Amino acid sequence: MLDAAAVQAMLTPLFPGLMGVTLTSVAPDRIVATMAVRPDLCTGGGILHGGAYMAFADTLGAVGTVVNLTDGQRTTTTDSSTKFIAGAKVGSTVTGESIALHRGRTTQVWQTMIRNDQGKLCAVVTQTQLIM
Repeated sequence: MLDAAAVQAMLTPLFPGLMGVTLTSVAPDRIVATMAVRPDLCTGGGILHGGAYMAFADTLGAVGTVVNLTDGQRTTTTDSSTKFIAGAKVGSTVTGESIALHRGRTTQVWQTMIRNDQGKLCAVVTQTQLIM
């Protein structure tokens, strides 16, 4: 199984690296990461953009699936649903925790909860990953 440092090295030159996603815990059924809420990831009001929440969560679900793949397999997101609950202000940090709801042979389903610095739930994202 890949550890957090190995997966982080894979993410760094890609879009998640540009967003500043930092993995803190990687396990086959749970992924945890943080992301600084920078001005370039925010709306005009200084609140984390909805697309940034979604991309952050999509990354965590994909990472969760990747650590479960065998040699030669790949994954892609086929479905994602986001519920926005609260905002995260510029200058803060959000934490995402992604839990495997289903880890099957051809699909995996992950649910990510994103919380702000105060621990308040900001968004819940459920996604399906296709294993190819």
